[in-house]
Amino acid sequence: MILEGKRALVTGGAVRIGKAITQALQAAGVEVVVHYRHSRGEAEALSDYAVCADLSSPDDCADLIRMAGSIDILINNASLFTKDRLAGSTPERVRREFQVNLFAPLELTRRFADQTNRGAVVNLLDRRIRANDPSCLPYAISKKGLEELTKLTALELAPGIRVNAVAPGPILPPPGDSGDGFAEMAGKVPLNLFPTPENIAEAALFLLQADYCTGQVIFVDGGQHLLGNGV
Repeated sequence: MILEGKRALVTGGAVRIGKAITQALQAAGVEVVVHYRHSRGEAEALSDYAVCADLSSPDDCADLIRMAGSIDILINNASLFTKDRLAGSTPERVRREFQVNLFAPLELTRRFADQTNRGAVVNLLDRRIRANDPSCLPYAISKKGLEELTKLTALELAPGIRVNAVAPGPILPPPGDSGDGFAEMAGKVPLNLFPTPENIAEAALFLLQADYCTGQVIFVDGGQHLLGNGV
């Protein structure tokens, strides 16, 4: 795909990794619709096209593609992360995490495919899809489900729409965390390098331009996924 002149929707595109992807797309000549929930000021500072939607609401998910208008690229970046082990994984908490991390990308991809038969989707996963981390059970399952959705929709929507994914490792401390001790908390990284949001954006843009790739997952984690649970 030649990016110049294309139009993209980036969910959660105003802050953190989403902001880096938005800015990388804009630098490549893409007009970006920035989705946000709370970060209105940041979204409007980045783009003239900023749309508010609550991805925990199925109704908002159904409307988001319509509000965004015609697009060539969908980046499913927005996610919800909580540290819930089994005991805390009540049906309500699990549904909330699945809605944002899995059901919203599914609905957005479905509606994207309804409006066009050409384009590309990139889903944001997590290196935990190659590990079993019981400390964030709903999140881990939802991201593993999104990997399977990536593969299934890649088959379903070929050859016109390509669907790929990027699986980041530890990038930034959670919002509100000062970052003290982040490297220790993030665990072992074989390359002894922590990727940046810009590294994630580079991988996303590669997948958008790689017309021969679909159903692929690129890990941008310094090799951490190779360790499985040994992190």
